[in-house]
Amino acid sequence: MNDRALLDLAFDLARRAGALILQVRARGFTTTAKPDESPVTEADHAAEALIVAGLRAATPDIPVVAEEEIAAGHVPADAETLWVVDPLDGTREFARRGDDFAVCIGLVRHGAPVLGVVGQPATGALFGGIVGHGAWKREGGTERPIRARRAPAAGLSVVASRHYADDPRLKPFLAGRKVAEILHMGSALKFCRVAEGIADLYPRFGPTMEWDTAAAQAVVEAAGGSIRLLDGGGVLRYGKPEWRNPPFVCSGLA
Repeated sequence: MNDRALLDLAFDLARRAGALILQVRARGFTTTAKPDESPVTEADHAAEALIVAGLRAATPDIPVVAEEEIAAGHVPADAETLWVVDPLDGTREFARRGDDFAVCIGLVRHGAPVLGVVGQPATGALFGGIVGHGAWKREGGTERPIRARRAPAAGLSVVASRHYADDPRLKPFLAGRKVAEILHMGSALKFCRVAEGIADLYPRFGPTMEWDTAAAQAVVEAAGGSIRLLDGGGVLRYGKPEWRNPPFVCSGLA
């Protein structure tokens, strides 16, 4: 499969997983806690099973790193190419019956995301991109290209985590910048707002895991944006110990 075919595979699986998540939400579900105290639901497990089965059937030579499998102790062997999956990013939002949750499927090669899809089941929107080739948004049966923007003269539109809305590090980080608005929302959809040119900056100070960011980073970079480490400005890489990310900042065009 070439990268466009792999992206179409991810688009299809994200769409199907999103529909399954909405089915679970419609009939009701319970929320339990994992050993790290993060929430998990039937929808997380069902969506992951669908995605992982689809990826392994279509690309049996590419190992899959998936959040719930990792939590259960199923860690794949090291490989130069990996699928990285978060079947339901923003479980807290989902459990609260909010709409800021996402399905994330990314492909990493040699430690860097090369393509990815982020789906928003609540609206049916799907964001996808191939780094170096472009990014697209699928919604309502149509597909259109998306592009990160240069910050407008009126000031930055900043997206920040709803769960960490009171993070004391945000205000000093923004000091000296012209800020027009700060929007708080959940999940990888914050990256997508930057990728489609609605927002300009997303600083992340709190903890994230590689499956939280791989797909979204590919979409942002494919749309012309960037993700840099807060400490030193290097790039966010993958295959790190325990899959844990350092703090970073996602931004639109320089």
